Amino acid sequence: MIMTTAKPTAQITFLSDLTPPSFERTWLTAPHPTLPLVATCSSDKTVRVYSLTKFELLSTISGGHKRSVRTCAWKPYVQGESVLATGSFDATVGIWRRWDGYNRTEESTESWEWNSETPGNNRLINQEEDDEEWRFAVLLDGHDSEVKSVSWSPSGMLLATCARDKSIWLWEDLNDGDNNFETVAVMQEHEGDVKCVAWHPVEECLASASYDDTIRLWREEIDDWGQVSCIRGHAGTVWYVDWEGVANEPSTTAVTGDYTALFAEWKNQHVLSGPRLVSCSDDRTVRIWRRQPKEQQSQSVFGGTGIPSIIRPIGTDEAWEEEKVLPQMHTLPIYAVAWSKRTGLLASVGADGRIVVYEEIFITAPRQNLDAGSPVDMSPLPYTEWVVIAVLDGAHGIYEINHVTWAKRTDRDRKEKEEEVLITTADDGSVKVWAIAR
Repeated sequence: MIMTTAKPTAQITFLSDLTPPSFERTWLTAPHPTLPLVATCSSDKTVRVYSLTKFELLSTISGGHKRSVRTCAWKPYVQGESVLATGSFDATVGIWRRWDGYNRTEESTESWEWNSETPGNNRLINQEEDDEEWRFAVLLDGHDSEVKSVSWSPSGMLLATCARDKSIWLWEDLNDGDNNFETVAVMQEHEGDVKCVAWHPVEECLASASYDDTIRLWREEIDDWGQVSCIRGHAGTVWYVDWEGVANEPSTTAVTGDYTALFAEWKNQHVLSGPRLVSCSDDRTVRIWRRQPKEQQSQSVFGGTGIPSIIRPIGTDEAWEEEKVLPQMHTLPIYAVAWSKRTGLLASVGADGRIVVYEEIFITAPRQNLDAGSPVDMSPLPYTEWVVIAVLDGAHGIYEINHVTWAKRTDRDRKEKEEEVLITTADDGSVKVWAIAR
């Protein structure tokens, strides 16, 4: 059953295809952390790097994998070099490097121009210095079957990979100049394919989603990585997870008057929990999860007896609770969900070819005074609700959409400096860029 809590108030507007497209299925598109570039994984065993300024192909990375490239991720905080990790159905993970002179600010992207001497292999160059080709640095071999997802930790020191073999591997980049990586941990608690791994935005905490219908959280405890939480709630494969931005705040479009106190109380309630987690599933739902603050966990662990539980030692396990189930808008499995770190908007896509955009808004409601005969406190509660603000059917025609992500808009037609675009990746080989018009 499809339902919505509000009439859509925004439109998803087509901007451009990334050209030329792949002739085979595309799986995922990863925006560069600082530059107007994206990398797209394809079943043709390549990764294509496109410009988000002109929506054209810059270079094609090939020759490292023997089967489909399923996933990729850019390493953060790299100066003067772009580093890309790729995961393939050939059970390996590749690390690619490129000295490219991309170490300039986003505001200076207008100084880039195009070299189109070789059709189909265009490269973005600076007016003063040409760039080099991608170098295949190292192959990480450990998984027994298809690699489904790769993710760099916030510091860029750790790389998490997961696969159909039900395992999660952690690799440390030794940064010794010889492209050496060391295996840090192998976690095998999942009972089915691990579909996705995603690092917490500021902590070394890893979330994973699996065919076993669970989400699991992992941390390092006393020099060893282990599971600190197993979240159950979905009634089908959990395809994807993503984290909330640290500075996220709900919208105040439904609030009148001064909402300063409302913001302050909401922040106080969330600061101890930290960023929330969003997940999507074969059960056609999108769910928000919140970590229970340590103070509340301590009370539940001791149970009022003063004696800690052996099963759930304090400081090790974490209690995560379902905060919201978003309005159900998809008719088939949801493959990906993306939480904007700039605006707080959520987008979901899946097998039905539909794009849905959600917004969290404050809802004002009077407080209830529990003392009989006392006047009602009319100051608002910091209560929020998720509403659907935009829906687009058939975004890629009849084809399934495998992935969605947010990126900073950098083409010349942008209206605002911090405007964002949505990028969708689909079975037909196309990658499309969309704007959200309010």
